Amino acid sequence: MASAHVVYATITGNNEDVADIVTDKLEELGVDVEETEISQTDAEELNDVDICIVCPYTYDEGELPEEGMDFYEDLQDLDLTGKVYGVAGSGDVFYEDDFNVAVDAFSAAFKTAKATQGAEDVKINLEPDEDDIETLDAFVEKIVAKANA
Repeated sequence: MASAHVVYATITGNNEDVADIVTDKLEELGVDVEETEISQTDAEELNDVDICIVCPYTYDEGELPEEGMDFYEDLQDLDLTGKVYGVAGSGDVFYEDDFNVAVDAFSAAFKTAKATQGAEDVKINLEPDEDDIETLDAFVEKIVAKANA
């Protein structure tokens, strides 16, 4: 059975909702999953799982979550060869060019750590709705299929 770690950073609760949706789908697919808040998570923990998923928020004009900076910096120093990753985050389209740029930054950090992208990054506007849940479920299905391949 594949194992996964879902890490989220949230202010409004939207990214915790995204993480919960992702975790529920992973469990539904038979994956052993742990979900933690980013400031309570050591990036090294990702060495112990097959699948790593991060659900970050973007603060203000393109800033990464301050409480997640240690995790973000440590992530880039890991060697996650053979691990499959995904990044999905909620943001606010009000910020236009800065909309959900933390998703891009974390995706790039996983690439630096040599992890394999399991699905296209997902960017959600505000609170996840029914369409977003379908998108996240498909995102998780692709990641699990990649991890099991």
